[in-house]
Amino acid sequence: MNTALGVLESAGPLLVWVIVLGFVFVECAFIVGLFLPGDALLFAAGVVLAQHGHEHQAWWLSLAATVVAVAGNQLGYYIGAKTGHAIVTRVGGKVLTQHNLDRARDFLNRRGFFAIVIARWLPWIRTLAPLVAGAAKMDPRRFALATTVGGVAWVPTLVLLGYYASGLLDEVPWLQTAAVVGSIVFFIGGTGWGIWRYRQEMRKPVDTVSVTE
Repeated sequence: MNTALGVLESAGPLLVWVIVLGFVFVECAFIVGLFLPGDALLFAAGVVLAQHGHEHQAWWLSLAATVVAVAGNQLGYYIGAKTGHAIVTRVGGKVLTQHNLDRARDFLNRRGFFAIVIARWLPWIRTLAPLVAGAAKMDPRRFALATTVGGVAWVPTLVLLGYYASGLLDEVPWLQTAAVVGSIVFFIGGTGWGIWRYRQEMRKPVDTVSVTE
């Protein structure tokens, strides 16, 4: 039993890395990312790493996840540039709607550079903004700079906030444990709910009006 627990504990941080980098990339690059709990995931990663006492890993994960977030947005921009404005929305959808797509476009048109920076903190716009920017032919260098600034402000803030906030609870062990369990449950539950919502959304008919625009 002790050996099994030791292996599980040593594998914990590795699993955190794999899950975080994979989910951050998907959320920043593809439509399915609209339904994933990116903010909660980054915070939960910091909390879990704090439980293992891996401060250096929290900093390295922040750096790696920032790079992945920027790369994901760059891919999203490329997809948007190639597909143009034919981003598929759904009739009767809750998230993939023409209304939300129009809001994302309007947000980008009004804020430009800062829209890409701020979008990191707005869950569904975080995924749509790169696609819309690519479709709108936003200057690629300007987009790359904006998404990098946004990534640097977004990823480390949440990961390190989770890590050090959990560390402050060292004097209250039961509360620290509750924070770890709560973060993991919230992430798993949020991911499961997001995938379910995505599948429900995909079952709805395509909004042919938005495709032809």
